[in-house]
Amino acid sequence: MSELDADVKHTAERAVEMSGSMAAGSLDYSANSIEVVDAMVEELGQWTDQMAPEQIDTLVQDLGCYVLEVGRREFGGRYLWNDERDQPVLVVGEPDFRVAMMTWDKVRRRFDDPADSIAFHFHGFAERVGTATPGIDVLFV
Repeated sequence: MSELDADVKHTAERAVEMSGSMAAGSLDYSANSIEVVDAMVEELGQWTDQMAPEQIDTLVQDLGCYVLEVGRREFGGRYLWNDERDQPVLVVGEPDFRVAMMTWDKVRRRFDDPADSIAFHFHGFAERVGTATPGIDVLFV
């Protein structure tokens, strides 16, 4: 296991632990639990004006890594680091195709816009993985 793999998994575990104390529900690494992530962001979003930027960054990373780890458990793949966006990316389907997903920006946008659904993002990624054909190279951001 690479250091990045271990970091993403550990960070995702923090989101699972946090979910146990929230009204939104518990996270269980299932595709259906991504709906809970949206609910958690909505619940936490009521308090972001009282949080330091570093606290919001931690929430974004925890929840974003959780979404990535759900994707990896569902579809396999590997984590890479995107230097340009300074965040991990899950890449699925190699060598036949590449369907990749980043989540930190999506989670951050969800805090600002309740209509920017993390579940919609994840399910779009999952659908694209399921219908991918050889040579496809797509990134969900």
